[in-house]
Amino acid sequence: MYTMLTSQILKMLRNLAIWLDKAEAYASARKFDASVLLQSRLYPDMLPLSRQVQIVTDNAKAIPARLSGRVAPVIEDKETTLEELRQRIRTVSEYVAGFTEEDFKQAPGTPVSLPFAPGKYLPGEEYLVQMGLPNFYFHLSVAYSILRHNGVELGKADFIGGLPYRELEGA
Repeated sequence: MYTMLTSQILKMLRNLAIWLDKAEAYASARKFDASVLLQSRLYPDMLPLSRQVQIVTDNAKAIPARLSGRVAPVIEDKETTLEELRQRIRTVSEYVAGFTEEDFKQAPGTPVSLPFAPGKYLPGEEYLVQMGLPNFYFHLSVAYSILRHNGVELGKADFIGGLPYRELEGA
């Protein structure tokens, strides 16, 4: 669980920061204020980009905290610039990088309660695959889609990011 969880969260947070860099470069090249993108949304009843990034980072810190029995640090949702969002991503990345494999030894069976389901829980492994990671990726996908919808040049490789390829023996 440790490797699957922390490696993916950290990788995707790095990718998200790169998307924000590309968004800023895009706005600069087209001579508009990049902060306009922060309030962009895919549909009127959906949350804007800034909130999507906040939720991604909230999930990134909550998932390992819940699975390890820790309490995630609280970060106020007050970012108004791309740089502030990138700083939030850096802060959460540092927090996630501080976990060790030992922290997740009991994670698969750890009961995880969620605030919107009082009196109920999911075993840690089910929480991770049924709620934690899907919710994390949902908000990442929406953030990506908002930027792409607004013209930021992103592709599948930007979403997936680098892969840890290894050389085949004898190839």
